[in-house]
Amino acid sequence: MMEYPAFERLNLQSLLEHAHVAVVIHRMDTSIAYANPTALKLLDLNYNQIIGTDAYDPKWFFIDEFDHRLKVEEYPVNMVLKEGKPLTNHVIGRFDPRTDEVLWYLVNAYMEPGTDVDDPHDGFVVVTFNDISDQRHLFSYRDIIENSRDIVVVTDADTTAAPFGPKIVFVNKAFEDLTGYTAAEAIGETPRMLQGRGTDDETKERIRVGLERHEPIRETILNYSKNGDPYWLDLSIFPLRNKLGKVTHFAAIERDVTQATFQADLLARRNDDLKLLKTKLEEIVEEKTAALRRANYELEKRAYFDELTKLPNRRCFMDQAQRQLAYAKRYGHHVATAILDVDHFKKVNDTHGHDVGDQALVAIAERIRSHGRAEDVFGRMGGEEFAFVTLVRDKDAAQKSFDRLRQSIAGMDPEVEGADLHLTASIGVCVSPPEEEPDISACLKRADQAMYKAKKAGRNRVVIR
Repeated sequence: MMEYPAFERLNLQSLLEHAHVAVVIHRMDTSIAYANPTALKLLDLNYNQIIGTDAYDPKWFFIDEFDHRLKVEEYPVNMVLKEGKPLTNHVIGRFDPRTDEVLWYLVNAYMEPGTDVDDPHDGFVVVTFNDISDQRHLFSYRDIIENSRDIVVVTDADTTAAPFGPKIVFVNKAFEDLTGYTAAEAIGETPRMLQGRGTDDETKERIRVGLERHEPIRETILNYSKNGDPYWLDLSIFPLRNKLGKVTHFAAIERDVTQATFQADLLARRNDDLKLLKTKLEEIVEEKTAALRRANYELEKRAYFDELTKLPNRRCFMDQAQRQLAYAKRYGHHVATAILDVDHFKKVNDTHGHDVGDQALVAIAERIRSHGRAEDVFGRMGGEEFAFVTLVRDKDAAQKSFDRLRQSIAGMDPEVEGADLHLTASIGVCVSPPEEEPDISACLKRADQAMYKAKKAGRNRVVIR
């Protein structure tokens, strides 16, 4: 940690150790020099697991407020180092693939210069954060919107050009009652589905221009229900912006003004509703599009994790493997790249069926997960093939480590749906010394060749190249 007089250091350390705010202190190379107990608890790590790790460590899996995975250069410590200025009230999430949960943090970070002003490496980056997961789900506005007499329609802002955009992502019950379309029928379509031959072309053009310019729009428009019945709408459209100021959606508050006798009362109440909705705009959109966000989140998860075994998939493995190789090169470690293939797995599927084969793969994945260390990279490459990238002392250490895994698989003999399975695996390993600059594709190819040597030598063995 930073240097202070003895009594100040004692007071500061006591303060940090008992603080309810999580504190992590990075060196200028992003490696972690200190983390207080609150930080360890929120990150679900112990002191030995976090000290010395840096932003390039493959264990970190952070996402932004839109559920997109952060790049390493977007981590708070790297943003402070790059911009040279503090980071204030920045929201990020940490995804835990073991529980499929996301914890959300409110992050602040700043640079603490060292004593040697001429040394650019002398100093620290202090990152503080609080758990705000509960605050993101305090309560829902669904009842307010669903019971509103006004129609509420939310569309995305990705494209506004006909005939494909903008796409509807949310409608309330009032929309269903008036138009005859269910939410399932409307979501994914464009509001142009409600327009017809009698809809004024100039009105449609003004709406199109307003959407392209991200400007508020107020129009009266003729639409048609699912049954072809015409109705008039008093329509207000306004852009929705995220915290970075980017327009992500459009919200439309619509009121049926077909019956002129109700027009005055409806207009007065619409103004009150608009004031309420505008003040709660971002929160309403977030809650009202919860189903869509969950779907996007599930797609993001599926893009990185194998659905059957819950291990990282090939795409995620290759990404983490590149980071592991870069880490090994940076700190001068031997690195082992391995391919594991389940022996005679086709026979398991042919004899007992694919359901039994799938359960056998799940059992093997659990052995792989329990065998691996927090810093190891592993994943399912496809079928019955798994891959590893791990830091080792030398070839002997790699041999012992993967032989333990092989023995663990050979010794489990799972009984699946009454079928006694005796599973074994052949493992090929490529060990690269620190002076090499290994390429993941080349390492995997060498490991694959070693794996086939293990197969030819009788299976259920480890071969190292």
